[in-house]
Amino acid sequence: MISAAELPADLIARVDEAVDADAERLVETFKDIHRNPELAFDEIRTSRLIEKALQNLGFGVTKGIGRTGIAATLRNGDGPVVMYRADMDANAVEEETGLDYASEVRVTREDGTEVPVAHMCGHDAHVCWLIGMAHALVAVRDSWSGTVVLIGQPAEEPITGAKAMVDDGLYNFIPRPDVLIGMHTVPGPVGVVSSSPGPKMAGTDQVDILFHGVGGHGSMPQKAKDPVRMAALAVVEFGNIVSRRIDPSQTAVLTVGAIQAGTDNNVIPSQALVKANVRWYDPAVRETLLSSIRSVAESVARSFDVADDRLPEIIMKGGSLPLVNDPQLAASMAESLAKIIGDDNVVTDLPPATGSEDVQVLKGPYPDMPFNYLLVGVADPQVYAAARERGDSAPFTPHNPNYVVDLAAIGYGAKVAAYAMLGLLGAG
Repeated sequence: MISAAELPADLIARVDEAVDADAERLVETFKDIHRNPELAFDEIRTSRLIEKALQNLGFGVTKGIGRTGIAATLRNGDGPVVMYRADMDANAVEEETGLDYASEVRVTREDGTEVPVAHMCGHDAHVCWLIGMAHALVAVRDSWSGTVVLIGQPAEEPITGAKAMVDDGLYNFIPRPDVLIGMHTVPGPVGVVSSSPGPKMAGTDQVDILFHGVGGHGSMPQKAKDPVRMAALAVVEFGNIVSRRIDPSQTAVLTVGAIQAGTDNNVIPSQALVKANVRWYDPAVRETLLSSIRSVAESVARSFDVADDRLPEIIMKGGSLPLVNDPQLAASMAESLAKIIGDDNVVTDLPPATGSEDVQVLKGPYPDMPFNYLLVGVADPQVYAAARERGDSAPFTPHNPNYVVDLAAIGYGAKVAAYAMLGLLGAG
């Protein structure tokens, strides 16, 4: 079983020196990515940025895995193979931070809808942490031995990118890893890192429910079968699934994120689309959620006399199992990091959350691969403290229009990533 080793003081100092010397470039790179966000599977510019940065450091790079994914390998003698992932995609959220490098990007999706795009989950920081960590590892390569595999992953937000990379032959391009780690921003103060064992994030499924009706004139609803009303009634009833069909002691979330139907005020459309997602830890809960969604949707449609061959379509778009940190690996990484950044800055008892991830899907054909996921605080400590004084748990939440990664977190996160990698590479 691989575990994290304690790093010598002189190596820590060399890492800090390398990252500090690179800090200005990393911050400018972060601002550039933040100004130019890209949605899932459109991360062409961001992927190219990672490709060039890692090629310049001597990594062997394979691009285009799972459409826009990157896999880069650096061999440095005998030793463990350590894989690290950073996700690249942004959110369809309009930024309201007021930063001078705020995103103003808008794009038209395949369905014709125009949406704003912004990095309101910190994936721009993740990319910079990967690049900064890679630079530091190369700077101290005389102090470690093994193989580093770095993954630039697309489409984490729809929970489809990791699977796309695995399905596209990721393991034809990289050696089998001995261990997989990842890092994610959280709205805690800069300086705090979580390495906590056990279940941390819920499993999830992205579900579309397409209602079929009969279109018509708004003045003659009796001649139509209104899918807008079907969707509205179904959404209301979906709200009862968790409260009335799931054991209250279980974790379950059902959220409707969008309802799309029609274009004109006086036209009843023929279709209505409901976009939902579910979160769960117990597979039995998942089955109840999904079967109940189908049951509700079909019952509503039947109440409008929809024929059996026109019942709602349930479209599964992507999902992942719960994220579970390996207990021994999480404990050893927490201990290793605590000796560098201090015990008070390392959280080891973070409770499970209902957010979801797909980084663990990168294990692919090796489900028993040891895995640990670090959470890194990115909020300005003063802003965080002020929020706590107001009674808020944090100054912002992921996907919020005011999600702000403090610039001090860019270099700090790169250092944490380098410490984590070196601890697993047996550096000394």
